[in-house]
Amino acid sequence: MTADRVPISVAAGSVGTAIVVAGPKPVFAGYPTFGHMLRASAKRAPAAIAFVHRTGEVVETVSYAQALQRSEACADALLSFGLSQDRPLAILSQNSITHAIVAMGALLAGVPVAPISVPYSQISDMTRLRQVLAFLGPGLVFAEDGAAFGRGLKLAQSLGIPTAATTNVDLPEVDHSLDSLLSGSTAGASGGAEIAPNSVAKVLFTSGSTGEPKGVIVTHRMICSNQAAMAELWPAVQSEPPVIVDWLAWNHTFGGNLVFNCAIHNAGMLVIDNGRPMPGLFAETVRNLSENPPTIHFGVPRGFDELINVLRTDAAFAQRYFSRLRYMFTAGAALSADSWDTYRRLAEQYGRADLQIHVAWGATETSPVATMSPASNTVSNNIGVPLPGAEIKMVPNEEKLELRVRGPMVMPGYWRAPELSAQAFDEEGFYRIGDAGKLLDPHDPSKGILFDGRTAENFKLATGTWVQVGALRLDAVTAGEGLIQDVAVAGQDRKEIGLLVFLNLIAARKLAGLPEADLAELSQNPKVRDAVAKSMLRSGETGSSTRIGRAIILPDAPSFEVGEMTDKGYLNQRAVLRSRADLVERLFAEPIETDVILRPLVLDERGGTN
Repeated sequence: MTADRVPISVAAGSVGTAIVVAGPKPVFAGYPTFGHMLRASAKRAPAAIAFVHRTGEVVETVSYAQALQRSEACADALLSFGLSQDRPLAILSQNSITHAIVAMGALLAGVPVAPISVPYSQISDMTRLRQVLAFLGPGLVFAEDGAAFGRGLKLAQSLGIPTAATTNVDLPEVDHSLDSLLSGSTAGASGGAEIAPNSVAKVLFTSGSTGEPKGVIVTHRMICSNQAAMAELWPAVQSEPPVIVDWLAWNHTFGGNLVFNCAIHNAGMLVIDNGRPMPGLFAETVRNLSENPPTIHFGVPRGFDELINVLRTDAAFAQRYFSRLRYMFTAGAALSADSWDTYRRLAEQYGRADLQIHVAWGATETSPVATMSPASNTVSNNIGVPLPGAEIKMVPNEEKLELRVRGPMVMPGYWRAPELSAQAFDEEGFYRIGDAGKLLDPHDPSKGILFDGRTAENFKLATGTWVQVGALRLDAVTAGEGLIQDVAVAGQDRKEIGLLVFLNLIAARKLAGLPEADLAELSQNPKVRDAVAKSMLRSGETGSSTRIGRAIILPDAPSFEVGEMTDKGYLNQRAVLRSRADLVERLFAEPIETDVILRPLVLDERGGTN
């Protein structure tokens, strides 16, 4: 199918045929490679702090000049070990300054770097790690802490892969120590290496719930063009180097490509956050945000939900947090309308009415940003318009418009998987991302594209009616008014839709009046159950495709170990339904199980349900 092309400033016409919404022509050429990007920032601001990392009370920093020197030394070491474009480097480590230096060393040397999800090395069953390493074929596996990742290093050795570490290296699992080379001087022999823009910079493995690992090829051109486009949209980063506080894992494209490279591209400071948007861990994030108020805050919806809880109750922190914030950026899943509005009101309350709040869209395969909402946007699920150089094709698919993307930020294919690579693109070279969208205003594409769910997650009820999972999940969370953290939508081949509900622990404790209660106790609390029942009336409509008929409140949080929650804090819908298949059966069982909440008929005059 050949599509009509429309610039974002012209009406798109009918949605019955495929169209292409094209972003503006790029103004900035961008750097050829990551090495050019890093060296330019080191030349521009050699003494500026590149990375800050607090572990307990110990704070480690490294300047751009130091980061470049150590990365060049590491690059030479990696080349001496025989690594190359065909023999990549695998990293088993948490985010840290050492991890950053080793990864940048590989990029300077022209060696693809593949950071591997940390849970793959820590869960009892390391099947996924074995699959990834066997598929990747690395020339070296590096772990910063040889003891903490000893099992992963042993597995690598059993596959005939050399290993290296910088600490706890006096172990049989470690073949090489990089410690002295990372801190030593170098003549920078790697600096003269010719690295083409289309060379492989990274191999990032997607966090899919089924099938063999997919290694996304990320080239130097993809990284650099994406950052050039972002700098064009955010002119302030060119005159004011950004300050970024971030916890997102570097094996994912959001943290490892967008956030990491935003700091490097603009000679900014990246504060490596050991916190997480989870009970007991978010206090560390608040501490880092308070000590280093950001100018750009990247994050996922769950993180902003936790942040809003603190901003509402701690005025001193809120004043400091907003003090120099220019841009807020969220992606990967839609921020609920309630969170969107609350965050905007808080920004205005603390003097940042000019704060630009952006929603973006993309994937690992797009390194990662393909679209971003305009600064004037006020709609929480508006993923915006194509970045400079990007094109979005909207193709009719069932009752949806499937989104496909083309541009310099799009991968050339999957690592050592030619057949899979060929299937990923259509006849015009557009990547089939698997998401759906619709124009906010069919007569003015410049207003943006509304995210309309993932085509692969949708299912049919027994009646043959399609259920749009993405939109329904967002609606259910919004209807929960802060009580519901997330939901998995069930009902394929059933008569009605059901939800597996994950509670927001803080909100549930407050509602129940039980400050020490755990999720298991709260899932049975009458006040909590009644609130979830009320939310079912507020969510969706009366039609079978959106009407939620029943729900079960889960007694725990999503599990990282079985893949229910990704490293980025996103709920994996398929993994939840697979790992909790017994609860799905219980949800729809007849007669009705006692823990199943049925949709109430109406709210009574006191606000209760009946």
